[in-house]
Amino acid sequence: MSTTTRTKPSPPADPPKRGFRFPSAFTVLFGVTVAVWLLAFVVPTGAYKLDDAGAPIPGSYGGVDAGLSFGDRLMQLFMAPINGLYGVKATEGGFIGPYETGELFGAVGVFMFVLAIGIFITMSMKTGAIDAGIARVATRFRSHGVIVIALLMVLFSLGGTTEGMAEETLGFYALVIPLMLSLGYDRMVAAATILIGAGIGVLASTVNPFATGVASEAAGTSIGNGIGFRLLMYVVLVPVGILFVLRYARRVKADPSRSLAGTHEGDAELVALGVGDAAALTRKQKIVLAIVGFTFVLMIFAIVPWAQVISGPDAASYAWQLDWYFPELAALFIVMAVVVGLIGGLGEKGLTDTLVRGAGDFIGVGLIIVLARGVTVIMNNSQITDTVLHSMEDVVSNSSAGVFGGLMFLINIPLAFLIPSTSGHAAVAMPILAPLADFAGVSRAMVITAFQSASGIVNLITPTSAVVMGGLALAKVRYDQYLRFIAPLLLVLVVVCAAFISIGSRV
Repeated sequence: MSTTTRTKPSPPADPPKRGFRFPSAFTVLFGVTVAVWLLAFVVPTGAYKLDDAGAPIPGSYGGVDAGLSFGDRLMQLFMAPINGLYGVKATEGGFIGPYETGELFGAVGVFMFVLAIGIFITMSMKTGAIDAGIARVATRFRSHGVIVIALLMVLFSLGGTTEGMAEETLGFYALVIPLMLSLGYDRMVAAATILIGAGIGVLASTVNPFATGVASEAAGTSIGNGIGFRLLMYVVLVPVGILFVLRYARRVKADPSRSLAGTHEGDAELVALGVGDAAALTRKQKIVLAIVGFTFVLMIFAIVPWAQVISGPDAASYAWQLDWYFPELAALFIVMAVVVGLIGGLGEKGLTDTLVRGAGDFIGVGLIIVLARGVTVIMNNSQITDTVLHSMEDVVSNSSAGVFGGLMFLINIPLAFLIPSTSGHAAVAMPILAPLADFAGVSRAMVITAFQSASGIVNLITPTSAVVMGGLALAKVRYDQYLRFIAPLLLVLVVVCAAFISIGSRV
């Protein structure tokens, strides 16, 4: 008689513990939408009288009856994302839907602009011209480490200040890491060259559509207003970032033991490999790069209010002033994307596939803008926006212009942590914060500058950013090592930006 030995089954393994993960921008905005909708039931309703320019008149706030039933309010919540796209405002007769008449202030213009510039950027990258251009610069100056770092950081910063270069930078780590290692630097220098270069460009955005553009549209002002001051910030802050990285790079090259990133297996092979010899730019690639540069120059020319810059508010004599806004800019980038695709030799299928993929890659940003604008629609339809402004009016009215600018900068720092998306942050905050500038006698453009400076500083370190965490992962640099490295620069940026905004608000 045979016997079988029965073993006691082992207990199931404990499921791996999952640590806290900060919610995405979509989740945060959904929570904000519901919270604002609930607050609208208890916050008193009211409105300011407006002057001829549409700005609230200080001291004119008074209570009003929103005239909304519970059914109307429930429909507001249900329709918030749609109304965020179309943008409708309640009239005297109560809540209206997106297809009825009303004052439009939706995100459809900036939504289409985001998709258009996404198409243009993706098409330009698809031709290989941008990658080839940067690789050519890197290899040409590879025996001069200081020049390489400075040139690359300037190039990345230009991408940041003009088109909000962020996720696109992830493709350059494979080029920059072996280059920096072969020049005697470490992986931290490679990561910093990309992250700080593009990051400071975004911080000092001049015409970045995802920061300056969205914020300007939400604040009710032209993207060209304040461009001179933002350009001055860019000219000052980019060298600050470059000098900071160069200081560390020189120290590590002189004494590798002072590296904060250490060495990794395979670094020796990368040092021997370097980046090789980049092929010379083809005629097509040169033309594509020229078109990319021309397109951004044309955009800047088209949005700047030249009559005000040159000789005051009379624009009649400036027939060449374009006064373009988001619809015209969206059309510009779509047309130029097609031109780039044709010149780049992508063919009909390559062009159309890239066009669809480019729009798809940026649809997430567009949806965040729409959701954020839905919050504004709820506040406006419930007529509590002016109540929030009124609660801040006394504080702002009694503060000097310089103090006001500093306050706007500080307020936006925690908001940037709460809403990781730059576009979402702008769309939520600007409709509230921008009118406060009218009470303080400060240009709304300075509120935009304060917002994007605070957001840019936070987005250099926020662990919710795929750009930061993904870049550090590619560079094999730990997050704590990066924080230790960048902490002194953050302190400098906070002080310099606060000083800039305070002084600019007083001018």
